Amino acid sequence: MTAREPAPASADALLQYRLSLRMGAVHARQRLGIEREFESHLFARGKSWCHIENWYSIHGLIRNILRFTGMLRRGQTNSRRLRTVDNRIILPGLPEAFEGFRILHLTDLHVDMDAEALEVLIDQIAPMSYDLCVLTGDYRKRTWGPIESAMEGMSRLRAVIRGTPVAILGNHDSITMVPALEDMGYRLLLNENFYLERDDQRLYIAGVDDAHFFKVHNVQRAADNIPDGATVILLSHTPEIWREAAHAGFDLFLCGHTHGGQICLPGGIPVILDARCPRTLGRGRWQHAQMQGYTSPGAGTSVVNARFNCPPEVTLHTLTQGPYQCG
Repeated sequence: MTAREPAPASADALLQYRLSLRMGAVHARQRLGIEREFESHLFARGKSWCHIENWYSIHGLIRNILRFTGMLRRGQTNSRRLRTVDNRIILPGLPEAFEGFRILHLTDLHVDMDAEALEVLIDQIAPMSYDLCVLTGDYRKRTWGPIESAMEGMSRLRAVIRGTPVAILGNHDSITMVPALEDMGYRLLLNENFYLERDDQRLYIAGVDDAHFFKVHNVQRAADNIPDGATVILLSHTPEIWREAAHAGFDLFLCGHTHGGQICLPGGIPVILDARCPRTLGRGRWQHAQMQGYTSPGAGTSVVNARFNCPPEVTLHTLTQGPYQCG
């Protein structure tokens, strides 16, 4: 190397530079900084991060309790019984060109949690027909650490998704996943929006960064330059921002995060619902003001690979202007 040649940049510096170009220097610095601070707290001696998702000793305790009671295998079997749920959404202002538009909604996949569950998911969606696939976050098993295993799973999934899938990040996801996911062909929305066009009519899709742990969502920025009266779908990892989204004028809010409780009492009553929102927003259809919402229980599992009284799902939303439009 001559004296005139610059020293090669570190991998971290190159990553931060690429993220800054992609999402802006402030957002990139903020997200990376929070992730690094979180990991330093997690591993610092004498410190703890008080959240069940990060207490990996608790994960083992729950798993052992289920094993000793003979329930673990049953819970694992339940977690692989993936169902497809059809959800019809009436949007009176929907442009006519998008009547019957179908959205495949995937969330909380945690693709590196269970290889068999990933195979079930791939087999389930491969033959499906839809107009757009959206993914609302949580692709990694853990909330920290390497991303390579999760990215391998997301690459395998991408191979069977039709068209260009639209994705956002969740609280398990690192911002360092963005370049890899975009290189695979996922379209990431980081407090951004875009529109689909048919016959000169538009349907807008907006997406926010994680609002649960990282708190880096920006609803206002996600809605930038969307004209009044447009039909807009917001993708959020968590339902926790339901109120601000409704009053910002979004028509439909698609999210996950809660897993529907994952381990529920008979009747689907969650033992724990990890979201700061009313329980009525914890799973399935809901409405606030003029905005409709759907919280999917997700296709994967978190903390422990088991489900009870809360089956995993992929959701197929069909948009319509009203009952009279449906044949």
